[in-house]
Amino acid sequence: MTIILTPYWSNGVQRLKMAIQPEPKPKPGLIPPAFDEDIHALRCLNQLRSKDKNIEKYIYLSMLKEQNSSMFYKLCLQYMSEFTSLIYTPTVGDACLQYSHIYRRPEGLFISIKDKGNIREVIRSWTKIDKARISVVTDGSRILGLGDLGINGMPISIGKLSLYIAGAGIRPASTIPICLDLGTNNQKCLDDPLYLGLRQKRITGPAMTEFMDEFMHEMSVAFPKLLVQFEDFSTDNAFLYLERYRNKYPVFNDDIQGTGAVVLSGLINAARLSSAASGRPITDHRILFFGAGSAGTGVAMQLMSFFTLNGLSQYQARERIWFIDSQGLVFDARGPMAEHKKFFARKDYNGPPLTGILDIIEYVKPTALLGLSTISNAFTPDVIQAMAVLNQRPIIFPLSNPVCLSECSFQDAVDHTSGQVLFASGSPFPAIEYDDRTLYPGQGNNMYIFPGMGLGAILSRVTSLTDSMVEASSLGLAGSLTEEERSIGLLYPRIERIREISAQIATQVIRAAQKEGVDRSTNLRSMSDAELFEFVSSKMWNP
Repeated sequence: MTIILTPYWSNGVQRLKMAIQPEPKPKPGLIPPAFDEDIHALRCLNQLRSKDKNIEKYIYLSMLKEQNSSMFYKLCLQYMSEFTSLIYTPTVGDACLQYSHIYRRPEGLFISIKDKGNIREVIRSWTKIDKARISVVTDGSRILGLGDLGINGMPISIGKLSLYIAGAGIRPASTIPICLDLGTNNQKCLDDPLYLGLRQKRITGPAMTEFMDEFMHEMSVAFPKLLVQFEDFSTDNAFLYLERYRNKYPVFNDDIQGTGAVVLSGLINAARLSSAASGRPITDHRILFFGAGSAGTGVAMQLMSFFTLNGLSQYQARERIWFIDSQGLVFDARGPMAEHKKFFARKDYNGPPLTGILDIIEYVKPTALLGLSTISNAFTPDVIQAMAVLNQRPIIFPLSNPVCLSECSFQDAVDHTSGQVLFASGSPFPAIEYDDRTLYPGQGNNMYIFPGMGLGAILSRVTSLTDSMVEASSLGLAGSLTEEERSIGLLYPRIERIREISAQIATQVIRAAQKEGVDRSTNLRSMSDAELFEFVSSKMWNP
């Protein structure tokens, strides 16, 4: 066997390390004599498509990834749109609900509250410590729109990292899926004899924060080059731990920052089309959010960039955004409210509570209606029609996941706006034939953002992941549409181009990190944009 050594620099000294070796071919006699890799790919694809339930397809793909990861990712790249819905939303929701029942073998790292004081030893159980570059961490407390699933949230971490690998070429050995088990308040889980997690109520407050402090410190010691992505923490904890650690470690929260970035990108393209139809200035848009949890307020913070990039002040940008929660319009005079809602609470309304969505639409007169409520069909035909009355081309983004919790379907949005809707959802919907033309739904899938953003952060070895880097990822995505994609009215590029898109986003993220001085790979600063793009593309792993 030939061993290849590659040079690298460490503290000003050039050293050598062994290059990543390809998987060895099986020895003679261990595979059938007529075995052909391309035909085997077709065989695997046929086996997948023979399954009639998506959860069975998920189980099959999990097995394939374990036994032949190169084939899994080869097929994933070749059939991206088909595979993404199976390894992540909407199928991953079912996988989480059934995780303790379909579990076969360990995949990832489990760290429980019982390990407090001993987290270092648990982390060091991971066999690929030196290779680790990115980890997706969940505590299972708010999985998609399904609530507290405890340790059953592990497929979220696994699925997200599969998308990092497929979408940005992160090496499989560099990824660590982690589920933190702090208990669960889901009685159905606690009563399930097959449940794999701790049978206790969820730990919160100071005890959880002490646990998290130890966890993050030990992660930084064991994995000094690691980027941590928080995923599906409860609303208050999502904000708490992002703010607590973002300036101390390379960390981001995909629910808050990733969702915000992908929605901003879609809104930029939708607003251009809407303004072109109405003749109204781009800064005249008014955004109404239905749902005021961590995802909603995180998206709103990011969408302020839409207005500031077009010349408005921070104050003026905030005044273009309204929120609806379970009590109706969010406004100051209404009384006490959760901390994360206060920033967007209206100070210009002092009337009686507005509780009905139609009344609020009439009052706000929004150009864009965004749903992050996890309330299925909350955007009724009357709501959609009200938006169409106000706008020649209404912007309607039902962003809740999975698809069964979407605020409306693409079909309903098209039917009740006479085909004029500018639509993006969190989960996929099929294209529709309407009035002798094909209409394509946008999918505000975080997969467009986080693989490229993560790759850029890893390659530039950032000390922290800043707001400007998140904004750069969004602008990179918004500008990635081809002329053909624009001509048919797409708000997002085709997912099959994800590697190219991720390389563009990673390049923009690296440049943003350099401007803020948070990059440690300073040798990249001297590269031209074209050279940097080529460098990023060359670092992508291919199966």
